[in-house]
Amino acid sequence: MIAAKSLTKRYGEKTAVDDLSFTVRPGIVTGFLGPNGAGKSTTMRMILGLDAPTSGSVTVNGKPYADHPAPLREVGAMLEARAVHTGRSAYNHLLALAVTTGIPRRRIDEVIDIVGLRSVARKRAGAFSLGMGQRLGIASALLGDPATLILDEPVNGLDPEGILWIRNLLKSLAAEGRTVLVSSHLMSEMALTAEHLIVIGKGRMIADTSVEEFTRQAGLDRVFVRTADEQDAMRLRTLLSGPEVSLASDEGGSLEVAGLASERIGRIAADHSIALAELRPVQASLEDAFMELTKDAVEYGVSHVTGTVGSAA
Repeated sequence: MIAAKSLTKRYGEKTAVDDLSFTVRPGIVTGFLGPNGAGKSTTMRMILGLDAPTSGSVTVNGKPYADHPAPLREVGAMLEARAVHTGRSAYNHLLALAVTTGIPRRRIDEVIDIVGLRSVARKRAGAFSLGMGQRLGIASALLGDPATLILDEPVNGLDPEGILWIRNLLKSLAAEGRTVLVSSHLMSEMALTAEHLIVIGKGRMIADTSVEEFTRQAGLDRVFVRTADEQDAMRLRTLLSGPEVSLASDEGGSLEVAGLASERIGRIAADHSIALAELRPVQASLEDAFMELTKDAVEYGVSHVTGTVGSAA
């Protein structure tokens, strides 16, 4: 378990992490989300003792990371997958980690097989593709068979098969009772992998909740309605219109309604003898919810500039 209490980090006048308190519990995959510059990397570095907090504290399994006598056996981390001596083979990279931390050599072969690097285990890591480098970084994190895993962008560079593999791996590790914290910008994958979310922006907490509750908080849920014919759709559109209601329609006699519950829509249709062929809620995607709830916490936004790329005055 990871427990942060009032965790704060300042660099001069810049506050990178501002009074964060959260608990990452074992048994589920927890997604750690936030826009660029939100403070995710700084927070993970403080968890691992790589940066000292200005104030507050963070423990892993009841102790600060540095107080564990064999930290690699407690916490496996991948913050930068390519932080590997490029002249070493994958096997020798893992061997160096194992020898210096008292991990049996047989564990090297186990993790090489887990991450699917058997065929390239004796090749230099400097020649690895981005995806292969990711797999080696994950192997390094798993080497000590730790109770806690912290992975930053683990799907970066993986092909579809690799993404499915890491998704299933993370879920299986959590099912074993391990604590799994995963940072990613890939919202579609987080929606499929994580059960709980910690979302920060500009160093502050935005949400600490389940994926389902997070999407609900965004208030972007809609209701899909399909009538028997287009005339009924036009009538229903008029009946549902209001200052707090948003409506979108297509030529097939269907509507997407925001601002009214499906029960209310069904009652209005019944009261006016409008037959409905379909009535169902449409939940906002995790990406939609993330964009909505973090829109005021984006530090490095994109400016919208008109003109032609490559043109200069």
